[in-house]
Amino acid sequence: MDLRKLKKLIDLVQESGIGEIEITEGEEKVRISRQLAAPPMVMAHPGMQPMVMPPAAGPAQSASGPSAPATSVPPEPQGHALKSPMVGTFYRAPSPGAPSFVEVGQSVSKGQTLCIIEAMKLLNEIESDVAGTIKAILVENGQPVEYGQPLFLIE
Repeated sequence: MDLRKLKKLIDLVQESGIGEIEITEGEEKVRISRQLAAPPMVMAHPGMQPMVMPPAAGPAQSASGPSAPATSVPPEPQGHALKSPMVGTFYRAPSPGAPSFVEVGQSVSKGQTLCIIEAMKLLNEIESDVAGTIKAILVENGQPVEYGQPLFLIE
């Protein structure tokens, strides 16, 4: 394969947006792949609420400005945090019109289904790993969750 053909293939890969191409001519084989410069794009589901990131911590005032009164941070709720075992979308009910699996203040037993996490079109029931009372539901219905993210506080 000559250099002009290779140059054309490289240009084609860059212009088309494809990630990789492999060409075989007789016994010659060429694979061209490109790395994306931008971070992967996250697609939002319809109806998903945008997340607002808190401002970065750091000095917010100049040294000559008056100091702001210290704001008290509310105490962290105490109890067992049930964490997400996977990445996916959190659902409180088995279907859109159905009642939620659990509510704040409700007693739960070990092994009771608390929510569903949808991952790759599969609905995974998440069960309580302890018995107790639901003190807080930390995720909104339909919100994406990360692995290890706290979902419920159980006391």
